[in-house]
Amino acid sequence: MGLFKSVISKVKQGLTRTREAVFGGIRTMLLGRRLDEALITELEARLIQADVGVTATRRLVDGIRADHKSGAMTRGEDVLEYLKREIKAMWPEQDRRLRLAPEGARPSVILVTGVNGVGKTTSIAKLCQALRSEGRSVLLGACDTFRAGAVRQLEVWAERLGVEVVKGQQGGDPAAVAFDACSAAKARGADVLILDTAGRLHTQDPLMRQLEKLRKVVDKQIPGAPHEVLLVLDATSGQNALRQAEEFSRSAGVTGIFLSKLDGTAKGGIVVAIREATSIPVKFIGVGETPEDVEPFDPESFVEAMFAA
Repeated sequence: MGLFKSVISKVKQGLTRTREAVFGGIRTMLLGRRLDEALITELEARLIQADVGVTATRRLVDGIRADHKSGAMTRGEDVLEYLKREIKAMWPEQDRRLRLAPEGARPSVILVTGVNGVGKTTSIAKLCQALRSEGRSVLLGACDTFRAGAVRQLEVWAERLGVEVVKGQQGGDPAAVAFDACSAAKARGADVLILDTAGRLHTQDPLMRQLEKLRKVVDKQIPGAPHEVLLVLDATSGQNALRQAEEFSRSAGVTGIFLSKLDGTAKGGIVVAIREATSIPVKFIGVGETPEDVEPFDPESFVEAMFAA
């Protein structure tokens, strides 16, 4: 599948704040320096500042200290290459592509979840745009029935992108909307059905139970669905995003992460912290405000963009 052809220059542009505030500084700090304990300590502080996380930072720095003591690492340039190599290696070969229905079967169902304010609706629009650019027909389901504004926001994006939305009554049963959306997607021969859900926290038991009910309804209508459950996280929220990833991985059947607003933060290192804390793959990153500003998460391109000059 050719969905989201990654362009490193676009990722580099989206990571400008992270690179200029932290990782570019790390690069400048290391180049031309002899490695010593003071430099290692300074590097440790910079990595934590970038929200790489204490666990991942400690592991990276421990490796540097060990190599320094053995004489295998003596220059700042050695440290820079080590960091790039080790961070890239945190994502072993795995399927980071969008999970869709088996070939010949449709519709594919993508359920999108996350707390309020993370950019969930905008991320859905970006996903929709990318799917349509590949010639796939898309139908949206407005299953956030708790906020009228959420439905309207989805409708505005749908009008811009030229897709239809299935919605219900405000305050109605989200699972009923999901049922109607699945029926409509099958009747219209849609390739992909994207379901928006209410912003919820793991502490909100009624909403989490509603999400579980919604998933059961979808599976009954379209066996094997949802094929993908994307958790949208706001990169600007730093460690809060990490905690959400940990909690949703335990309770929502999440299969992938869409990291939004990466262009608006200096803490792009949260991608590393999320990978260290959970096995959920970051699949997509939002690197701008338009529907076209979405890229697949590619560790090689991401790390090179972070440390670019």
